[in-house]
Amino acid sequence: MQSTTHRAARTLVLVRHAKAESFAEQDHERELTSRGAGDAARAGEWLAGYGVVPDAALVSSAARAAQTWEALAEAAGYRLDPVLDDAMYDAGPETALDLIRGTDQVVGTLVVVGHNPTIGYLAQLLDDGEGDPDASAGMLEGYPTGALTVLRTSGAWTDLELGGATVLAFRTGRE
Repeated sequence: MQSTTHRAARTLVLVRHAKAESFAEQDHERELTSRGAGDAARAGEWLAGYGVVPDAALVSSAARAAQTWEALAEAAGYRLDPVLDDAMYDAGPETALDLIRGTDQVVGTLVVVGHNPTIGYLAQLLDDGEGDPDASAGMLEGYPTGALTVLRTSGAWTDLELGGATVLAFRTGRE
């Protein structure tokens, strides 16, 4: 009898926080502007329309990232408490990828809300070049506030490598 390993398809959504105020007493406390809140809500509506239903959310503990998740989740109708992670606040791409690799294996769809340049770089570094060429090209033009990338990968989160995901869609925050 031949053994077959099932490689589950997983969806990863990388989101840069929406537009935030320029200054606060501490950077970690910067909050979304009204435009940012609206952009995040539109992103949530778009994700719901695209059919994304997350099992988990990994969100930077910064106020602007948490508020992006809140507005996005409310607009999409997600009833999911995020994991607010201090490490995502100042994570570089490798650290962010390590945090994603730590995701519970029962999670099929993960939304990550973080900061640039990390989120934009990570989306590009994960791109295997086999997905939507317009989406991949759009990411290269910039990753503005509120932008997001939907990627598909197979296998365990622990096995996710650079170049190991297919870009399905890219959306900027003002769409």
